[in-house]
Amino acid sequence: MRFLPTDEQSDFARTLRALLGASDVPAVVRSWSGGAYGPGRALWTRLADTGLFALAAPQDAGARKYEGLGVHPVELALGFVELGRAAVPGPLAETVAAVALLSDQGLGDGALAERFLPGLLSGEAVATLTLAGGGPYALDAAAADHVFTVSAAGALRLAGAGAGPPMTSLDPARRLSRPGPDGELLAAGPGVAAAAGAALRWARLLTAAQSLGVGEALLGRTVEYVKQRTQFGVAIGSFQAVKHRLADTLIALEFARPLVWAAALTLAPRDIAAAKVAAGEAAYRAALTALQLHGAVGYTEELDLSLWLRKARPLRDAWGTPSTCRAELLPAP
Repeated sequence: MRFLPTDEQSDFARTLRALLGASDVPAVVRSWSGGAYGPGRALWTRLADTGLFALAAPQDAGARKYEGLGVHPVELALGFVELGRAAVPGPLAETVAAVALLSDQGLGDGALAERFLPGLLSGEAVATLTLAGGGPYALDAAAADHVFTVSAAGALRLAGAGAGPPMTSLDPARRLSRPGPDGELLAAGPGVAAAAGAALRWARLLTAAQSLGVGEALLGRTVEYVKQRTQFGVAIGSFQAVKHRLADTLIALEFARPLVWAAALTLAPRDIAAAKVAAGEAAYRAALTALQLHGAVGYTEELDLSLWLRKARPLRDAWGTPSTCRAELLPAP
């Protein structure tokens, strides 16, 4: 099994990193947090132009103008690490999960793919969704063009506009709301339930990849900070306790990385659950380390660090809390 990306995969990740580095993502996040979605939607379109969302759709899905690129989970995982590293806001994993759901052959003759995928793959439309087993709240429903819901009985609906008021969140850039039970019925039956299970795994995998990127960004920023901040006339990064804390954070992230790649290679539920636990916990550890070593300045919203600090905990728990994923790995006897 190969855990190192190919040259083409690395080039794709570098392309995304360069795009995001030139996009002033912190300003985009702050606008998104305030309900101004224009800059975020513009960035969304540029991401779609790289083929990011099309990597979740088969080549024969959707209208000819916006065909999928085939299902490439490893490339998507690499891309979502970059999205997490840059703190890109929005229902990113949810849109990809919706693409996977709508392009599933179990939903019938492909009419739903023809209806929704062109906009989703091109970046002209944003989707969010709720799935049985994934929690009742939809991320950024107010910013989404389509809000999909799948009930435990296997009913796929396009939720109406009345999704309820957004809930307060630890991360202002993540607004949660509960879609209403009504809406247009798109499909129902066992095929929908099976497709929803696959979409849930996609959402969990890509959230794990985002968490890994968030953790890497937090660690990188903290390392740079401890090189500059001095105490007793020397940089605090030279203190043994600080080195140990950073080393523990790095080890946790490096342990999570191959689990994420393995999950992307196999798409096996247990592999994805393991990746979600490891990446989520590693990102949360990185957030705690960053907050402690930055001291009081780490609590200020003016510091861009806060954009990553506030993502680590919600991403750890989204689409499968650590206890949920551990239960899938070690089921009760």
